[in-house]
Amino acid sequence: MKGMTSLLPSTTTSEAELAAAIRQEATAIDLLARLAWTAPNREHAEFLAQTLEYRKQQLSGLSYQYAALTGRAPLLHIDHVPFHSYEEGLQRAFETSNNATEEINAYRDMTFQDYGPRPLVFNIEEATKRNRTFRTALWTGEHMQLTLMSIDVGDDIGLEVHPTTDQFIRIEEGQGLVRMGDSRDRLDFEARVQDDYAILVPAGKWHNLINTGSKPLKVYAIYAPPEHPHGTVHITKAEAMAAE
Repeated sequence: MKGMTSLLPSTTTSEAELAAAIRQEATAIDLLARLAWTAPNREHAEFLAQTLEYRKQQLSGLSYQYAALTGRAPLLHIDHVPFHSYEEGLQRAFETSNNATEEINAYRDMTFQDYGPRPLVFNIEEATKRNRTFRTALWTGEHMQLTLMSIDVGDDIGLEVHPTTDQFIRIEEGQGLVRMGDSRDRLDFEARVQDDYAILVPAGKWHNLINTGSKPLKVYAIYAPPEHPHGTVHITKAEAMAAE
């Protein structure tokens, strides 16, 4: 649509970057599958099986993104990686997996930026689950701001209050505990949250969201008016606290 921006990149270069990530992932999977047949014991075989399953999940996610971007399924080109012993195969697998991860990160990192105040259309669930930073401002306008957040296992957003800002938080993946109250020492509101739950935080309420699950808590937050500077990116919670 004219004047609209899509979060998924639409340039030929971006398509090529994604195709390269898919090719590296497919190559890693092919090598791991062949290497599994030569595993010297059950422990090695189970490790390779787990690694192979993880890489297949990565490939599935990349293929979905490619189809969403181009409207067609990707062609799975594989670079055959030879090895003459199990030990050599392990080293090749390590190198190939690292290359695949680098390609994936290069593609993902280039898509997250602050697109405000331009019009924007994107899959918010996918973007939220892909985000690995503690906080990234994805869209900042004059009256509203959208941020993506990833809260580590056992960690929290941090007890805070926004005197003049209302906040909406949605859980896309994970489990957590919400606590709110009129003062930092009196958090008398508590609720358990999980996938698809929404949290509404009135201005002036002290609040915190704690990750009580076994994996990173993936959420997005909407502030009205904006709470953070345009383009804010905090890789870790410590970085966010230092910036306050």
